Amino acid sequence: MSERLSTQISKYFDRLWPLNRSITGQGVRKTHKILKEIIPFKTLEIPSGLKVHDWKVPKEWIIKDAYILTPEGKKICDMKENNLHVLNYSSPVNKTVSLKELQKHLFSIKEIPNAIPYLTSYYGKNWGFCIQDNIRKKLKPGKYKVLIKSKFINGSLTISEKILKGKSKKEILFTTYTCHPSLANNELSGPLVQSFLYKKILSMKNRYFTYRFVFHPETIGSIAYLAKKGKYLKKNVFGAYNLTCLGLKNSKITYKKSKIGNSLSDFVALEIMKNINKKKIEVLDFFPTGSDERQYCSPGYNLPMGVFMRGVPGTYKEYHTSLDNKKILSNKVLIEMINIYYRIIKYFEKNKNELFEKKIKVIKNNYNKKGQFYLNLKPYCEPHFSKINLQSTIGGKRKQIRDLKAIKWLLSYSDGENSIKTISKKSGIKLKILKFNANLCCKKKLLKKIDY
Repeated sequence: MSERLSTQISKYFDRLWPLNRSITGQGVRKTHKILKEIIPFKTLEIPSGLKVHDWKVPKEWIIKDAYILTPEGKKICDMKENNLHVLNYSSPVNKTVSLKELQKHLFSIKEIPNAIPYLTSYYGKNWGFCIQDNIRKKLKPGKYKVLIKSKFINGSLTISEKILKGKSKKEILFTTYTCHPSLANNELSGPLVQSFLYKKILSMKNRYFTYRFVFHPETIGSIAYLAKKGKYLKKNVFGAYNLTCLGLKNSKITYKKSKIGNSLSDFVALEIMKNINKKKIEVLDFFPTGSDERQYCSPGYNLPMGVFMRGVPGTYKEYHTSLDNKKILSNKVLIEMINIYYRIIKYFEKNKNELFEKKIKVIKNNYNKKGQFYLNLKPYCEPHFSKINLQSTIGGKRKQIRDLKAIKWLLSYSDGENSIKTISKKSGIKLKILKFNANLCCKKKLLKKIDY
């Protein structure tokens, strides 16, 4: 059975790998069309320009070709050889430039000179190419022809979902993203595990819970989906998991708790992990960076969403580069994660009565309300930081703006129950830095100070 499943996973991986995915466009739709062979979901198209909380659905990006011609006439950074070469969401360009001018639009990683980085510019007009640093260093002065055949249209953002009904309206929610081009662990591992997990759950008889499987682009997709269905999910979701980075070879099984910290999702996940060798597992408390769990766990929704990972985003060297390919992915690990999630489902089904009776005590910090408190004025998902100049419009950089981490912690935990001192203890960020950024957020009308 495992051998057959491994063959199926490889077959679908090879078909999905070359597609030029982004947060919108035909690459995503083709991806969903292929996955629909495994999981017969329904697709929603969210129109460009629609306001979703603090964001707007962007225009659809269409790209046909992109490359650079060197002074010697050699073609480099050809997206037809590797679609990571073009800065995702690049504006069109067709001109000849000097090496000095070209360097302003080249992106590479000095620490990993043989890797092509994956970078985006979804919400800022820009054009550029991603290149191996060892090739970039060899470029000679002269005239370079740059071509990016792209355009933006009023299109839509693609989201797909499948609801597998049970006897109860109470749901177990699974989400994953389909927006990264040619990345293995940090893209295809999630959709593949989620799709084949669906097939296993489909074979279960007399299901009690309803199971919801959602596929959307990261960040803007989860925000758009929550804007549409968040109220219903908040009322009916009993357990929830985000599927990301699930196939890295020789990696620990890492579980990141929901923001609630002791939700039923966390309880069941930790129960299942008791049967796994302790040397092979790691448990992390919630932190407000990472993948879409930060949207589902935002203060306005605070869904019980946990995350299993095999290679935490941003911590393994191949992350967001061309080195995140099939060579670092293990079908054995992917199948192991399918089986772990299936064991979680069986636990939910078998112990439903016990879980319904289990009272989750939400621990309220600083009950006597001593200290300095703030309230998030935009609690439904994170605000659009680049729109208010708090984040670079170039996404995916390995070194992010330092204070953005502090701002995300403040917004995630400023619910009237956590003092700024408590947030400092949770995050490990110095109180002085948090206070400075809290004042900045107040000026940006993201937070307000509370007087008790």
